[in-house]
Amino acid sequence: MSDLIFYTNPMSRGQIVRWALHEVGAEYQQVLVDYGSNMKGDDYRAINPMGKVPAIKHDGHVVTECAAICAYLADAFPGAELAPELDRRSDYYRWLFFAAGPLESAVINNSLGFHVDDSQQKMAGYGNYQLVVDVLDQMLGERYYVCGDHFSMADVYVGSQVDWGVQFKTLPDTDNFNAYAERLRARSAYQKAKQIDADLIAKTAG
Repeated sequence: MSDLIFYTNPMSRGQIVRWALHEVGAEYQQVLVDYGSNMKGDDYRAINPMGKVPAIKHDGHVVTECAAICAYLADAFPGAELAPELDRRSDYYRWLFFAAGPLESAVINNSLGFHVDDSQQKMAGYGNYQLVVDVLDQMLGERYYVCGDHFSMADVYVGSQVDWGVQFKTLPDTDNFNAYAERLRARSAYQKAKQIDADLIAKTAG
C-alpha cells in the first residue's frame, strides 16, 4: 500500500496532479471521487473542506490546490530534480504563482464573460486578460521552459494551463503557446498520465 493517496476525478484539474505524480515517479493509491454526493460528503470534506478535487495525502499530511500539490511533490521527491536549487528558484516561484493567480483568474473571468474595465483593473489584481496573455506569451517566446533550458515542476502547472488553454480556446492560438504545449505533450510522463485519465473517462462514459 502506497503512503501517497491521490484523490481525483478524471474530468478535473486532477489531471495536472496525475501528470506531476508521474513526473516525480511516485507510487500512489488512487481514490476516485465523483461529482455527486461523494465529493460533497462528510468523508471527503474531512480531506478537503472545499469539497473539490484534487487532493493528496502523503505520510498523513494533506495537500490541496494544484499549484501547492505540484510544489510539494517537487520537494517531497528531490530525486526527480523538478525544483531548482534555491538560488535559481526566482523564475520557478514567479511563474508557478503567476499561473495560479493572475493567469487562472483572468482566463476564468474571461470565459465567464466578465471583462475588466479600466476602473476595475487595480481591484482585479491581474489588470486585464490581454495583459496576462501577452506577458505569458512573451515569456514563453524567450525560453524553452519556464526556468530556461531545464524542465521543472513549474512547467507541469504552467504547462497544464497553456495546454488546456490552446485546446479549448481559453487562450489565443499563438506560436509560442502552441510550441510550448507540443514540447510538453512529447514527455513520457505527460502521455502516461493523460492516457490513464482518458481511459477512466472512456470507462465512465461507457
